[in-house]
Amino acid sequence: MAIKKALSELFENEGQVLRKAVLVAVDTGEYDVDVSLAELTELASTADIESVAEVAQKRGRLDRAFAIGRGKLHEVALFCHNTGADLVLFDQELSALQLRNIEEVCEVGVMDRTMLILEIFSRRARSHEGRLQVELARSRYLLPRLTGMGVELSRLGGGGGGAGAGARRGKGETMLELNRRTIREKISGLESQLEDLAERRSRTRQRRKKEGVLSAAIVGYTNVGKSTLLNALTGAGVLAEDKLFATLDPTARALVLPDGRKVLLIDTVGLVRRLPHHLVKAFHSTLEEAIHADLILNVCDISSPEAKDQIQVTRDLLTELKLGDTPILNVLNKADNLAEPISPLGEQTAVISAKTGDGFDELLRKVAALLPDGSRRLRLLIPYDQGGLVAEIREQGKIYAEEFVAQGTLLDALVGPKILHKVEAHIQP
Repeated sequence: MAIKKALSELFENEGQVLRKAVLVAVDTGEYDVDVSLAELTELASTADIESVAEVAQKRGRLDRAFAIGRGKLHEVALFCHNTGADLVLFDQELSALQLRNIEEVCEVGVMDRTMLILEIFSRRARSHEGRLQVELARSRYLLPRLTGMGVELSRLGGGGGGAGAGARRGKGETMLELNRRTIREKISGLESQLEDLAERRSRTRQRRKKEGVLSAAIVGYTNVGKSTLLNALTGAGVLAEDKLFATLDPTARALVLPDGRKVLLIDTVGLVRRLPHHLVKAFHSTLEEAIHADLILNVCDISSPEAKDQIQVTRDLLTELKLGDTPILNVLNKADNLAEPISPLGEQTAVISAKTGDGFDELLRKVAALLPDGSRRLRLLIPYDQGGLVAEIREQGKIYAEEFVAQGTLLDALVGPKILHKVEAHIQP
C-alpha cells in the first residue's frame, strides 16, 4: 500500500509539471547519447517532469561511486541550485551506492532511466495483471538497492517496515534483512499470481486455436500509432495519446479481412531503446500475445528520423522472444507527415496513415496474404434450401463424407478460409 500511496501522490495532478529535472548521461560510446537524451526528455514529459538542463560526459565507463566524474557532478549540483530543479535524472541504470552518493552531493532526489519507466508503467497499468506486472518489476528493481535507499527509492518502494512487518521480525534480524525478506516474499507471491493468470490466458489461446481463430499482434516502438491503428481498423476505442507508453495493457479486437476471414488484432505494450532485461522479463506475459500470434505487425513512425532504429528495436525483442518463424509485416505509419509519397514496397511492407486511413486496403490485403491458410475440418448440417453453400464448400475445400438426413445435408468437410464465416451457424458438435 505504501508504494501505491507514494506513486499516487507523485502523479495526483497528471498533465501538470510537478517537478523539474537536470538530465544526465554518460557517453561510453555504446549508443547515440543525443538520441537517448531526447528520448529521456520525452519519458520525463510523460511523467510530467520538465527538463531544465542536460549534462553529458564522455567516459570509458561509469564511475563506480558517482556514475560521472566528481567535478561534473558538482556542475550538476550547481545546475540544480540555479534552475530550481528538485531532481537529477540519469539516462543510465544506477547502483545503490551511486544513487546514495549522487543524492548526497546534489541534495535533491535522484532517479535513473529504469525508475522513470517504472513510474510511468505504474500510472498506465489499468488491468489487474498489468498492475501485478508493474509491482513485480518494481520489486525486482528495488531488492538489490535497499542499502542505498534515498528519497526517490523511498518513493518507489515505500519501505518494507511497519507494525505488521516488525512483529514478524526474528531475533537478531536487522531492518535491512527484514526488508529484503519482505520483498522476496512479495516477489514470490506476485510471480505465483502471474503464473495463474498465464495459465488462464493459455487456455483461452488454446480455445482460440481449436476454433481456428487467427491472431495478429501489433508491436513496435512506443508512440508510433499502434493504438490509433487498432482503433481505425476495429473501432476499439483504445486510449491513443501522443505520449510514450499510452497503452500498457494488451487489447484484442476482431477484424474481418477482405477474403472473409476473421483475425484477432492485439495491441501490445510499446518499446523503447535499452529497455532493461528485467522489465522485458516482468512484462513477458503481456508480450506473450506476440509470441503466440500467427502474424506480427511491426509498426514504426516512417516520418521519424529514427524509423530504422524503431524497427530494429522491435526486431531485437522479437529475436529475444524467439519469434524467428512467425511472419512479420513491417507497417510504416504516419505517411501523411511525409513531404513526398513512398514508392510501392514488397509484400512484407505496407505504407499507411492510421490517422487518415490511407493504405488500409493494401495493408489488409498483405495481412491476409501472410496469415496461415486457416482451413478447418468441420461437421456441418446444411439445410436443403442452402444447397449452393454445399457447392461452395466443395469448391473451396474438400468433402470427406456426405449424408442426407431429414434436416439437410450432413457433411464432414475441410472448409476453406474464404467461406468459414458462412458456415459458422451450421457447425455441429
